[in-house]
Amino acid sequence: MTQPGSARPVPASAPHPMVLVREKTALVVIDVQERLFPAMDSDHREEVMRNIKVLAAAARRLQLPTVVTEQYPKGLGHTLQELREALPAGVEPHQKVVFSCWGVESVRARLTATGARQLLLGGIEAHVCVLMSALDLLAEGYGVHVVADAVTSRTQANWRLAMAQLRQAGAVVTTTETVLFQLLRQADTDDFRELARLIR
Repeated sequence: MTQPGSARPVPASAPHPMVLVREKTALVVIDVQERLFPAMDSDHREEVMRNIKVLAAAARRLQLPTVVTEQYPKGLGHTLQELREALPAGVEPHQKVVFSCWGVESVRARLTATGARQLLLGGIEAHVCVLMSALDLLAEGYGVHVVADAVTSRTQANWRLAMAQLRQAGAVVTTTETVLFQLLRQADTDDFRELARLIR
C-alpha cells in the first residue's frame, strides 16, 4: 500500500505505434524469384538482396513468424536459392497470381495464426506487389513497416513513387538497421552480438 507522500508506481506506457515489438512482429518477403529479381534496378540489386538476407537472419534468430510469396512461379521461377538458405527452417513459399499477398487464402490464414499485428515487408516490386500488399494489410489494421532498402523495382522512379505512396497511406517506411535495432532493443545480449555483425 502506498504511504501518503510516497511516490506512486509509474505505469508502463504503451510503445509508440511506429515502434516494433518483437512478440507482435512477422516478416513477409514478397516475390524474390529467379526470373524476376535479375530484372530489377541493377544499381541496387546487391544491396537489396543483402538486406533481405539480414531480415531473414533476424527472423531466424529472433523466431519471428515468416511468410514468403512467389508470383506465378511457373513463369517467374522460384525464390532465389541464396535467400531460401537464409530463411528460417521450414518456411515454404505461398504461390500466387494476385498481386497483393493478402489475396492469397493461405497467406491470410498464416498471418492470422501468428497473432502478429506488425509486419515487416521486403521484396519486389515496390510499386506493384509490395505496394498492393501493404495497402491491403493496412486496410486490415496491421502496422506495416516497409523496409525501404530491402525492396526495389525495375526503376528508381517507380521505387521512389511507391515509397511516397506508402507513407501517404500510413505505412512506416524504414530501413534494415532501424528494424534490427528496434527488435533487439538493447546491446548487451547474445542476439545483438550475433546480428550486429551482419550490418558492420
